[in-house]
Amino acid sequence: MATEAIERAKQHFADLIERQLSRVEEMKQQQDWTDYGKLKPIIIGIIGGDGIGPYIAEEARRILEFLLNDELKSGKVEFRTIEGLTIENRAKHNKAIPDDVLAEIKKCHVTLKGPTTTPRKGDPWPNVESANVAMRKELDLFANVRPVRVPSQGIDWVFFRENTEGAYALGSDGLDVTPDLAMDFTVATSQGAERIIRVAFEHAKKNGINKVTLVTKANVVKTTDGKFLKIGQDIAKEYPGIECDDWYIDIMTAKLVDEKRRTQFKVMALPNLYGDILTDEAAEFQGGVGTAGSANIGKQYAMFEAIHGSAPRMVTENRAQYADPSSLIRAGAFLLSHIGFPEKGKALEMALDICGQYEKRLVMTGRSNGATSKEFGDYLMEKLEAPELEKKWKAFQKA
Repeated sequence: MATEAIERAKQHFADLIERQLSRVEEMKQQQDWTDYGKLKPIIIGIIGGDGIGPYIAEEARRILEFLLNDELKSGKVEFRTIEGLTIENRAKHNKAIPDDVLAEIKKCHVTLKGPTTTPRKGDPWPNVESANVAMRKELDLFANVRPVRVPSQGIDWVFFRENTEGAYALGSDGLDVTPDLAMDFTVATSQGAERIIRVAFEHAKKNGINKVTLVTKANVVKTTDGKFLKIGQDIAKEYPGIECDDWYIDIMTAKLVDEKRRTQFKVMALPNLYGDILTDEAAEFQGGVGTAGSANIGKQYAMFEAIHGSAPRMVTENRAQYADPSSLIRAGAFLLSHIGFPEKGKALEMALDICGQYEKRLVMTGRSNGATSKEFGDYLMEKLEAPELEKKWKAFQKA
């Protein structure tokens, strides 16, 4: 029995290694970055997802269409609705992303995606892989970029989370060796670590930021985290004007709540699992995960999303219309900047800051005692049309 289990495990591990070595070779042949300035039209796909996803995606689309009205009329930008990334359809096909849906996604240059349900043990769905993880792998969206900004507390963070490796990359490829022994796997490659860390340093250089922090657990997870840290330290030597320090993930979670220390962090680069944990913690300072968006960037494609889940209970309790859309709208601001409209993206971020953190004229509670998604969207558009938006935002920063 034990011998058979070991042989099965050895074959399973060998198959994983072969797949990962193939991925390394693919990374060595990477294409150049997409030049959005040369595209006409830039095709933006809108993916509703599950639960509250379609509700907040509709509001985010409305805001983007409002801001890109001239570009839509001129044919510079085109919106497409992508159906079928629901848990029901994914369960029907027993795939994280059904083939026809993936084909439609690949016809778009960028996508704005609502949250999707990932089945867990005990759910009435097959154990399909996370749609997010699958999309990141299929489109090679290696950089998960999550900004968190609370000007009144001196917080201005940008997290660069590696998106295609680490514990999540093989999260559905674990193995029950015997009824008593289960094993999961993590993976790190030189190419994967190098590209995410370099993007973080390039962001710091481009934006005049003088510090990048590497976050690992390399003192214990010596091989994979050790590789990530060593490559980061080597890359740092190419950027002499940028300070590079490193922290372990456990103490880093503590230091983010340390009022004396947290304002010293600026740009952070970290492996997949740690990035997921730390950015959820960081989002709480901004108002919770419901207010935080993220960008998933690759050289050819990009996907922008909220960082929270699909909240199916809100739908079953008939509260979906009260879902806070600001997370996905903030992701839309990142999308605007990514495709070549940074002024529009900046204006939307400022409006979100004013509406969500400064004026707070409308409060989102997720229930009938708060504002609806549409009311919040109307509030945002009112701010975007108002004169002296930047002046009000700067006043908020000083408050």
